[in-house]
Amino acid sequence: MILAQLRASIRAIIRVFTRGPGPMTPPRALIDGVGGGEFRAIGEEFLGLFRQLGGLRPDARVLDVGCGCGRMAVPLTRYLDGGTYEGFDIVEPAVRWCQEHVTPRYPAFRFQMADIRNALYRPDGRDDATTWPFPYADGAFDFVFLTSVFTHLLPPAQEHYVAEIARVLADGGVCFATFFLWNDDASARVDAAPHGLRFGVSGDGYRIVLPSNPEAAVAIPEGHVVARFARHGLTLAAAPYLGTWCRPSGTSFQDIVLARRAAREADVAPP
Repeated sequence: MILAQLRASIRAIIRVFTRGPGPMTPPRALIDGVGGGEFRAIGEEFLGLFRQLGGLRPDARVLDVGCGCGRMAVPLTRYLDGGTYEGFDIVEPAVRWCQEHVTPRYPAFRFQMADIRNALYRPDGRDDATTWPFPYADGAFDFVFLTSVFTHLLPPAQEHYVAEIARVLADGGVCFATFFLWNDDASARVDAAPHGLRFGVSGDGYRIVLPSNPEAAVAIPEGHVVARFARHGLTLAAAPYLGTWCRPSGTSFQDIVLARRAAREADVAPP
């Protein structure tokens, strides 16, 4: 007990002397380039949701899919204690800012660039989102989260991402992901949504706003999401937490899906 307290005190002292001056807040132009909004407030909101809904532990091995300029990473630097963080994104200036401002202060936080094509954020990307392998080992993470990532991916890319998430999650690990879920409730309420989120164009297993740029905003039928997760060994841990994007009240702005990684077949004992 005394040894554990001593180690915690040493880690706290190291953080004080290595974090550098001033808050870790990127320039406004960089924030706006990866989704905008209130950088600090949204990060704090999701840290609370990760803990309250997802059961995130301080010692967890965390993967942030679509880390942007560190909106989720920055509050996690205060919470993770003994855990690790990996993040990747397709917006190079955002990743570079994190590498230069977060990792030097918090070496357990690492960021990588992914050169993946996306019509909204990286139209000239080299790699295809339907085939790009996540650069991590099988079962490497306890908690994987995606905030406003599936909302910019069409079904084939979503299928691949879910497969990769299931691969890198440890047995019993949790995936926390936000969506625009299309269901009866959304259909009934969508006229109250902002014009940019009314999803008036239907496709094969998805709805979009802009035919000229399908990945600008993507809604997926809730049943398709549940089935896609199940195909890859991920089972919903709770009913989706519906968002305020088309409702007067909700848990967050986008809808939240929590899924848990089942034990791999090789690890299941025979009856």
